[in-house]
Amino acid sequence: MTVHTLSRRPHRAAPTIAPDPQMALATGRLHELCGPARWTCALWIAGALDGPVLWIAPAWSGTQPNPCGMVPWADPKRFLFAAPTRPEDVLWCMEEALRSGAAPLVVADLPGPPGLTPVRRLHLAAEAAAEAPLGLILTPGDGGAPGVESRWHMAPAHEGDALRWRLERRRARTLPPQGWNLVEQDGKRGLVPAGPKG
Repeated sequence: MTVHTLSRRPHRAAPTIAPDPQMALATGRLHELCGPARWTCALWIAGALDGPVLWIAPAWSGTQPNPCGMVPWADPKRFLFAAPTRPEDVLWCMEEALRSGAAPLVVADLPGPPGLTPVRRLHLAAEAAAEAPLGLILTPGDGGAPGVESRWHMAPAHEGDALRWRLERRRARTLPPQGWNLVEQDGKRGLVPAGPKG
């Protein structure tokens, strides 16, 4: 028989990172970014916090963000890139980075959604750190990793010279699905909700 113990400590909401008030991401948890603008979304989130960012991508993918393209979103000097050569090392590297808490943001660019067991291990690793980091996995297409805290889909929705994006919250533990149209801020890093077309 399983015995559940109750804690006398009051429940506290997890600290969040919020590049926009509508997009509050709980730290100490794993979130999924998918869609064709998932890199843009990850860089936008990185720009909303301070400290180093560890960006993990398989060596065989042969891609990583270009520093010149990162400048509108976040300072490239804050990024450390890791390129594991074996598939199993990508998630292992992320797990160890989350557990250490050395970087407030750990990003893993994956070739596909991981299974439930690796996701649970990543949650536990993030929770174990003294300073709860934020974990982001970037997955192609519509994503679909089971057990993530939230899933966000971002795609370009440019109109002429206007750079616009469509951000959708596709899954969250406590919030319903929702979508927003976003535009770049004038002369600043990041995105803001688009006003009505006129």
